[in-house]
Amino acid sequence: MRLIITEKNDAAKKIAGILAAGPVKEESFLKVPYYRFTDESGQPAVAIGLKGHVVQVDFPPEYAEWRKVEPRALIDAPLVKTETAKSVIRAVRRLAAEATSLIIATDFDREGELIGLEALELASQENPRLARSVRRARYSALTAGDIKKAFAHLEYLSEPLAKAGEARQDIDLIWGATLTRFVSLATSRLGNQFLSVGRVQTPTLCLIVEREKERRAFVPEPYWVVKVELEADGHRFSAVHKEERFTDQARAEAIYEKLAGAGRVTAVKQTSRKIPRPAPFNTTSFTIAATSLGYSAAAAMRIAEDLYMAGYISYPRTDNTVYPPSLDLRGSLALLAEGEFSTEAGQLLAKEAFHPSRGDRRTTDHPPIYPTGVLRRGEIGEREWRLYELVARRFMATLADEAVMESNRVDLSVSGEPFFARGNRVVFAGWLDYYPYSRQKDAELPLLNKDDAVLLVDKQLEAKETQPPPRYGQGTLIELMEKYNLGTKATRHTIIQNLYDRGYVHGNPMEPTEMGIKMAEAIQQHAPRIASPEMTAELEKDMDLISERALSKEEVVALSRDLLREAYATLERNRDQVAAKIYEGITDDRILGDCPKCGKNKLRVIRSKTSKKRFVGCEGYPECDQTYPLPQRGDVIGTDEVCSLCGSPKVKILGGRRPWVLCLDPDCPSKDGYREKQAARTAGRVGRRSRRTVATAVGEKDDE
Repeated sequence: MRLIITEKNDAAKKIAGILAAGPVKEESFLKVPYYRFTDESGQPAVAIGLKGHVVQVDFPPEYAEWRKVEPRALIDAPLVKTETAKSVIRAVRRLAAEATSLIIATDFDREGELIGLEALELASQENPRLARSVRRARYSALTAGDIKKAFAHLEYLSEPLAKAGEARQDIDLIWGATLTRFVSLATSRLGNQFLSVGRVQTPTLCLIVEREKERRAFVPEPYWVVKVELEADGHRFSAVHKEERFTDQARAEAIYEKLAGAGRVTAVKQTSRKIPRPAPFNTTSFTIAATSLGYSAAAAMRIAEDLYMAGYISYPRTDNTVYPPSLDLRGSLALLAEGEFSTEAGQLLAKEAFHPSRGDRRTTDHPPIYPTGVLRRGEIGEREWRLYELVARRFMATLADEAVMESNRVDLSVSGEPFFARGNRVVFAGWLDYYPYSRQKDAELPLLNKDDAVLLVDKQLEAKETQPPPRYGQGTLIELMEKYNLGTKATRHTIIQNLYDRGYVHGNPMEPTEMGIKMAEAIQQHAPRIASPEMTAELEKDMDLISERALSKEEVVALSRDLLREAYATLERNRDQVAAKIYEGITDDRILGDCPKCGKNKLRVIRSKTSKKRFVGCEGYPECDQTYPLPQRGDVIGTDEVCSLCGSPKVKILGGRRPWVLCLDPDCPSKDGYREKQAARTAGRVGRRSRRTVATAVGEKDDE
């Protein structure tokens, strides 16, 4: 019997259905499903899915008590592997005992190779002969074509690639556990309130904090803009003074006052340019596009993985932006033509040949992300559909023609002052018809020639200020992480989610909390190498060298321990300063605004000593007894805003699917609608209880 091990149950079920020559029989052991079938060669086989990593690397039990073990002891502590899914492991071993050969069919990347190696070790412990006959099935899509091709051309497990994944696992545990325990113990933040520090997480947080400091240090400078609204042949359009930004208010006002009467066209320039097609999606560009549609990076990748497991898109973890010659582009388009995109795909299928766009990243592990299955709107959830549509439209855009944009500039003279207007319009949509996300609204100017007269309809003098650099959105941050080699395509979205979960950032674009700012400052000041992207990037390169057989896993892990030991020594010497800096941020986050009652003190989050519940109170207590209730879950962040209806401070609650802002005053008119809904729900519950009571009483009477 041939044993096939996949990363998840869905993949095992799908692969069994594709390879089976007849019916597939689903069985289970300890509630773990597996699938028996006979393949086209007549050979019996069984496929079973794991649950990702079924063993995890950890410290021995004697290192588990945070208060009893000095964090520095973790740097050189031995590591052990523990079972995390015992029922799955027992099922694998049971099937391995009767198997004559083994095929690893986990995802083809560093993590998947490691999971495959773990599966091989479990199976060969039960049946040592399997270690000699193991093969590897590598595929990029859960489609019949890809799976049959992979199983017809089996390869071998790459132990160096798996060891690179294992090194990352070990290094992240050692660094994360050591530094997290240090800051949590130093600040007495244990249990659910622990503070985390990580090899990738911390330099990523520092990037966000540095941008916030740039914003806070930014001093806006005033400037003035002079605009006019003009008319020609019944068409209105706007023009701006050629100087664009006036730093001298008096001069701007003088020009504004001077403007009167008709204007004249002094020059007309028209150009045409091609708009290049977008490159095929890799993980980074897909995540950036998804976040621009309102998804978090973590949600986008989770949905993409679900779509892949269901056979609708190819493997979503890839660096590649160049379609390989072996990819059947016409076949993928034909699939799309069977579904929601029949018109668009049909137009592209009419082309004699395809010359797809290319990005600047070419790898040989997986192709760029492309659609592999047929879907119609309504067959899956709306959030899933929008991301499937994004992938499908991007794929079609890479095969379409370039768009053509026509731009024109008109120079004018109004009361002797130079003005200009710009217009643009798409004259050939090309790929923009397939991928409308990038299309901007046309801004057309009337047809004008040199020396044409224009009528002055209106004029404006606008006072403005220069703006600070924008905060990073999740998509922008992922792009920045890739630039600095922080994390991998498979982990970046998780790192960002960790920053939210630990309360270091909130919102999107991301704004660091005061605790996040002080955490970054403490690490930058007392262990700058931990905070720098360079050190993390250096370790990433070393891990790549493991997969290339240039370094061993043991050498890279030992090097990382040396780097950590050096960084930890400086933190330990400055333990009190680190704790004080972080406490400063925690305290600042508890301040929610000025007290509206006394006007002298601040409102802050307080936890009752008796009930242990939190509320908002004035620092001036007992002289000022102003209090407000608070939700008991989620982090509370001040917004520096007050309610326009009642004047009470507004706060942001972090927790759940998305942050929400509320006024602290429970009697604020802004909550009237909420109170009405609650009253209606309560009345409904009371009505249902009354009806049940009546029904019960009637039933009892009938029984009598």
